[in-house]
Amino acid sequence: MILVEQQNFTQKKNYILLSLLIFSLAVTFIDAVVHPAYILKIPIKIIFFLALPIVFFAIYQEEWAEFKKLFKFQKQGLLFAFLLALAVFSVILGAYFLTRNYIDFSAVTTSLTSGMGITADNFLYVAIYISIMNSFLEEFFFRGFGFITLKKYVNLKFAYLYSPVLFAIYHVGMLVNMFHPVVLFLLMLGLIVGGLIFNALNDKFGNIYPSWFVHMAANFAINTVGFILFGVIG
Repeated sequence: MILVEQQNFTQKKNYILLSLLIFSLAVTFIDAVVHPAYILKIPIKIIFFLALPIVFFAIYQEEWAEFKKLFKFQKQGLLFAFLLALAVFSVILGAYFLTRNYIDFSAVTTSLTSGMGITADNFLYVAIYISIMNSFLEEFFFRGFGFITLKKYVNLKFAYLYSPVLFAIYHVGMLVNMFHPVVLFLLMLGLIVGGLIFNALNDKFGNIYPSWFVHMAANFAINTVGFILFGVIG
């Protein structure tokens, strides 16, 4: 009986670890090498963001209660998350205005258009999806499944680091052609730090909503920069 429980424990841990690792590497490879149109990536990413965790909870039905906790809405922490979201939005937008005379951002729109088919004409729809839907899926996958669920099976420090590192790797393929290597490195550090903050929010409040609000704010700020770069807004 003890041996079976140990095997079950190891299987659960390995499933989560490999799901995050393989998915993150696959996405960054596809973005960097295949360059599919963004509209084609959306349904595929949605399927895998949802399917990988749901399969886990379907196989190990004793974990279903933990699954439901990820979405348990509670007011606690929302005010703090809202204030942090405003701060993150301001910092990202402020950083752009402070650095735009020193960093060449022209490759961003070029890469978005040539690599993903994103233009000024369709950027509004992409921005809405990224800011709201994609941020929710990423929080569910990387923070809900990849941290809150994972931390039951690994050392807490490892759980804190694992999903942020893979969250950063997941973005490499999309960003690699947009920025100078030094800037890319700094962006990766920023994504890791952001992931650590999101994990801390989830660890404190036990669900994905506070981190989702902050993530949305970060994406709204980044997409505001995108509107500026595309010349949609001055």
